[in-house]
Amino acid sequence: MTSDDRGSASLSTDEEPRSSRSTGSSASGRKGSGQGKPKRKQLPLWQETILLLGVALVLAVVIKTFFVQAFYIPSESMEPGLILNDRILIQKVSYWGGGEPERGDVVVFKDPGGWLPPIDSAGPTNPVAKAMAKIGLYPTGGHLVKRVIGVAGDTIECCDDQGRLVVNGQPLAESAYVKRGTGKCNGPMPTNGTCDEDWQVGPIPEGHIFVMGDNRSRSADSSQKMCRTDETECVPGDEFVPVDLVVGKVFVLLWPADRFRWNTRPDTFEDVPAPTS
Repeated sequence: MTSDDRGSASLSTDEEPRSSRSTGSSASGRKGSGQGKPKRKQLPLWQETILLLGVALVLAVVIKTFFVQAFYIPSESMEPGLILNDRILIQKVSYWGGGEPERGDVVVFKDPGGWLPPIDSAGPTNPVAKAMAKIGLYPTGGHLVKRVIGVAGDTIECCDDQGRLVVNGQPLAESAYVKRGTGKCNGPMPTNGTCDEDWQVGPIPEGHIFVMGDNRSRSADSSQKMCRTDETECVPGDEFVPVDLVVGKVFVLLWPADRFRWNTRPDTFEDVPAPTS
């Protein structure tokens, strides 16, 4: 037998190939590590349901507080565009970071005091509706919906020879959304629903807006709160709404479904110049 034969025989009888040993050892190690890893326990269905409801509730509160909230139209003051009991959504993003309402915006604001009768200020009475209102899934009471006609510094006059409101000397073309009723102009004082007297207001103080309903002869708005020459029990300045009371801007008519539409600012307000003083 040659030395080469002995070498081959020694390898085949006394040693295993290294690849065989390492493969077996690795497989054994993986098997052992798999057996030692604890299995994650799944929550019972009822606990998962409670957790999901809690997350949904937190998200609803956050959305209501910072982004979107539901309201309804409480009167006929915004006809013809928004009618009684229409469901609307307002967005709050436009007024973040010091942003304020602009002319032409339809806004929801808290009652400045005495603008609404007690029944409209009460809000929902049903316990379920109350709970839903707190998280923004049901309209709340104590709010009004009007259109911004003037902002800080503006002067508003009623009216030109065509019955149009004039803001900073610029007449407003409002026929597309205003309901005049029996009045002959777009700016009557709702106490009598007529245009039998001209009026002027402004400059509007800083941090305030002047608002009116689109149904001009049927809206309890800023024009109704103005002090007329023959009034003795009137507080000057009550016609202006503090910007701090504005909750948000109407951006969609949500319900009824057949009247769904996005709400945009009328182009006529783009032509209004900045106040001169």
